[in-house]
Amino acid sequence: MPDLHITGDAAADTLLTENPLALLIGMLLDQQVAMETAFTGPLKIEQRTGSMDAAAIAAYDPDALASVFKETPAVHRFPGSMAARVQSLCQALVDDWGGDAAALWTEGDPDGATVLKRLKALPGFGEQKAKIFLALLGKQYGFTGEGWREASAPYGEDGSFRSVADITSPESLTKVREFKRAAKAAAKG
Repeated sequence: MPDLHITGDAAADTLLTENPLALLIGMLLDQQVAMETAFTGPLKIEQRTGSMDAAAIAAYDPDALASVFKETPAVHRFPGSMAARVQSLCQALVDDWGGDAAALWTEGDPDGATVLKRLKALPGFGEQKAKIFLALLGKQYGFTGEGWREASAPYGEDGSFRSVADITSPESLTKVREFKRAAKAAAKG
């Protein structure tokens, strides 16, 4: 598995590379904040709680976790609601996957469509977020389940620069930002 280079912060990228839960939480946090902010969130959570373990986060006192998210610099611009979402995600992983985030894409040697279905069943993962995460798994995290590109379309397209799945360097981050800016401008008409 190659090293991820999403945040520009070596420690945060190492955690994302080595800890599947951190990567999943980063994806959950990736809304209404810069991608780098979202994906450095798991490192802040780990540093402040002492853990990047689904069972430990699920069992954390909700008010205390919200306080962790509010510490400066905040984990997210909506710390209270995002702390609750992270906790719900971790509880679902504990309940359905034994607390193992990687089981979503490893248990039973699943194909792309199965992993997409599993991701969409998680709290906070709608169709688009699930497809982007599946593309990230396929493009950068070593997932080779049959049909992953089709299941993650259009984010799984080879050579595209649509999402976090395509960020491997500062240059690719710039290309993704340009794509998103152009898509927003086109949507506004």
